Amino acid sequence: MATKIPATVITGFLGAGKTTLIQHMLENANGRKIALIINEFGDLGVDGDLVRGCGIEGCEDDDVLELSNGCICCTVAEDFVPAMQKLINRDTPPDHIVIETSGLALPQPLVRAFNWPEIRNRVTVDGVVTVVDSEAMARGQFAHDEAAIDAQRSRDDMLDHETPLSELFEDQLAAADMIILNKADLLAEGQAGQLEEALRAGTRPGVHFVRAEMGRVSPQTLLGLGVGAEDDMEGRHEVHHHHHDHDDDHDHEGEVCEPHTHSHDDFETFQVSLPPVTDVAAFTDTIARTIRDNDILRLKGFAEVNGKPMRLVVQAVGPRVDTYFDRPLTAAEKGRTSLVVIGQAGMDRERILASLTL
Repeated sequence: MATKIPATVITGFLGAGKTTLIQHMLENANGRKIALIINEFGDLGVDGDLVRGCGIEGCEDDDVLELSNGCICCTVAEDFVPAMQKLINRDTPPDHIVIETSGLALPQPLVRAFNWPEIRNRVTVDGVVTVVDSEAMARGQFAHDEAAIDAQRSRDDMLDHETPLSELFEDQLAAADMIILNKADLLAEGQAGQLEEALRAGTRPGVHFVRAEMGRVSPQTLLGLGVGAEDDMEGRHEVHHHHHDHDDDHDHEGEVCEPHTHSHDDFETFQVSLPPVTDVAAFTDTIARTIRDNDILRLKGFAEVNGKPMRLVVQAVGPRVDTYFDRPLTAAEKGRTSLVVIGQAGMDRERILASLTL
């Protein structure tokens, strides 16, 4: 029987650094043919463009498949399985497949999908890697939902205000074979150890923790775990129940693959088009203020800077805004700035747009 193609699922919350991790992995692949499936939450293909635009030798456009019709864990049949078939049925299949989920995806339904008859004999889950923004967590950003609510619940048994954000994070931890504490260089002395200890309570026994700076983790560490996660679903079950039975369940050798039904109605995303940027520092300050004043979860995109031939990449999470030039602008990118804003439902779009255009 032919050897199954290994696939690594890279998950993690919004802005944790998944794309940066993948870029570093590709830059150090040493000839290994790696294909990517990237699931974006939003209309602008930022993550796919970042990978294609980084100039990595051997990374061709057809090695990167983008799924943007919805969260990958909700569109397994429509998007994910066909994408996998496209990759594994090539004349020369990839050596390894890496799947970057959106920050809103639950990994468990995706791992279960590897038992679908269309792909189960050709590919296996080498491992699930969860990326954590350790610096943000250390100051309560994104983690504040979990920590604050747990603290409240410990004081009042009648209080139960757990939010979708905390549920997503807990389920991403529960599915992990490896947890990357990214941006660990931004932590104070001793904080990484404290964070690891706090997170370990929500993980399975034997999960490896790796501390990283700017996603710099060697492919030898990330790939080749050999876990076969699709055969170990009981050990990585969801902390929170998101499924129900229906008439079209797929029977995978006695296992009922229940359809994924968790709703993303609690989140929304929209695209903002702005003129070219004149002052990068002022633009960065404007983004940081807009995020702070409107409780935005994530903002990312590209910009033209007047007088510069290179494209400016914008990656913002919490109060931190990172910008860098990655490659020359294309004709289609000249003359505009394109941003995607991600937040919880009910964002005031007019107010956000007004703030960004000040």
